[in-house]
Amino acid sequence: MTNEAQLRIGDLLRTAADDAVPVVGGVADASLGAPTPCAEYDVRALLNHLFSVVVNFQALAAKGTADFSETPDRVAGDGWRESFAAEAGKLVEAWSAPGAEEGTTGAMGLPARMVGSMVLLDLTVHAWDLARATGRAFEPDPAVVAGLAGEVERMAPMARQAGVFGDAVEVPGDATAFERLLAVTGRDPRAR
Repeated sequence: MTNEAQLRIGDLLRTAADDAVPVVGGVADASLGAPTPCAEYDVRALLNHLFSVVVNFQALAAKGTADFSETPDRVAGDGWRESFAAEAGKLVEAWSAPGAEEGTTGAMGLPARMVGSMVLLDLTVHAWDLARATGRAFEPDPAVVAGLAGEVERMAPMARQAGVFGDAVEVPGDATAFERLLAVTGRDPRAR
């Protein structure tokens, strides 16, 4: 499978989860109040947002209904790191199921593959946000970046209109593929 269009969302999510789960698991309790590259979230709020995304997109893979009306504080108790790993595993299973990428899903009736790409992007980019916020490096698997590149460009206008992406950031010519992807979402990959 050399063509990125042939890579299944479930396979890409498995790789992305393998990269993201250790980042989440490595967040120290002392870092929960730290700012993140997402101005509206500190580390705790970003973790809770990511939990909500991972859980709700399981339902979307099965053509069910997602409920983003509340974001429970899943980081409040013990065992949240293990719970995140378990939910990420369920997300991979859901998007690996036969038919998950076919048809449409979600309240907006979007193509299922695009919705799968959205959760893949969230998992990947928010892992970078969390790593950056807690002073760690993060570089996702190149297959994940390649699998996201075209989708991110396609969804960028809609995501900017919805306030999900910021304005694109200019990056130098030697920027990596991941740095270019981050820049499309409105993140400055080289800012400290």
